[in-house]
Amino acid sequence: MRILYSHRIQSRDGQSVHVEELVAALREAGHEVLVVGPAFYEASSFGGESRMVARLRRLLPGALGEVAELAYNIPAYLSLRRACRSFQPDAIYERYNLYYLAGAWLARQTRLPYLLEVNSPLAEERIRFSGLRLARLAHALERRVWRAADRVLAVTGVLRDMVAAKGVPRERIEVIQNGVVLARFGPRPRPPAPDPVVLGFVGFVRTWHGLDAVLREMQADRDGPTLALTVIGDGPARAELEVLAGELGLSNRVRFTGLVDHHAVPGHVAGFDIALQPRVVAYASPLKIFDYMAAGRAIVAPDQPNIREILEHGRTALLFDPDAPPDDPRSMWHAIRQLAADATLRARLGENARKELEARDYTWAGNAHRVAALATRTHDSA
Repeated sequence: MRILYSHRIQSRDGQSVHVEELVAALREAGHEVLVVGPAFYEASSFGGESRMVARLRRLLPGALGEVAELAYNIPAYLSLRRACRSFQPDAIYERYNLYYLAGAWLARQTRLPYLLEVNSPLAEERIRFSGLRLARLAHALERRVWRAADRVLAVTGVLRDMVAAKGVPRERIEVIQNGVVLARFGPRPRPPAPDPVVLGFVGFVRTWHGLDAVLREMQADRDGPTLALTVIGDGPARAELEVLAGELGLSNRVRFTGLVDHHAVPGHVAGFDIALQPRVVAYASPLKIFDYMAAGRAIVAPDQPNIREILEHGRTALLFDPDAPPDDPRSMWHAIRQLAADATLRARLGENARKELEARDYTWAGNAHRVAALATRTHDSA
């Protein structure tokens, strides 16, 4: 199958991991994939956006920036149409982005099957976190693009329900969780290490993740095994966490690696005893959880619907009430203490998590197979 992959990603981060892993898996499966996206995406480094994008954000604040996003659809559509004419695809696959209409326009013109991958309700997300100015227009265009798709590929069942609530028929919505390249995570059992027990976190470090609470509890808790913390990644909260670790006298037990290449993540996760997902938005399919499962680590994660789609309390992870105080048995710290004191439980949960990932095929190769099957069925029924 020939697939035209459309995106409007502006930086190399978790989004780019998803794009590049899925495209690689589709090609490995024998499909031809042509990727069309912003030229400045190729020029950006992992973990950052291009200089051009950063400059435009400074020069075009507020509504002007959103108008510029809309205007980008004209060159994007022309580029996508040229690619379509030369490549002659069987289907269009697009990673949804707010104010990005080019794929929907092209699908309407060409009548090609249009598969839309939705990772978050971006209108709502940007209203909450970045002060979207043209909110009514953003919601209207989001609904229009979602409804234009022949198939919407949501990353969780929670997100599927949100898409359906915007008027997309449920029979046109598929749930495809994120995944891993399993071959990168060979069997790497970590022998019990009572002193210290290593807690680990992978990802973009934000204040709301709550890693500051982990540091404070590490300093205050003197009854259990000695704990260390490794943070793989960077983000706006890293500097504050480094200062806090120093103030609490934990600098010798806390390690910040900064950004690492995604291919290097398995080696770092193999050094964890307990893998942390402290907080997560209600609709996400966190990449880090699949890394933790593939590595066979004991996982601590919030007890909420999107996480329960992946993990089961007491069998593949320990789930905690994200609103419980640290001394509550339902809290994250209680789960950490329980695992820190029980190497057998850590090993059992990690082994079960790896088996669950394999059984449910949470891999990019599996996702490529599912995407290609959907594209084929949609093409054949057109």
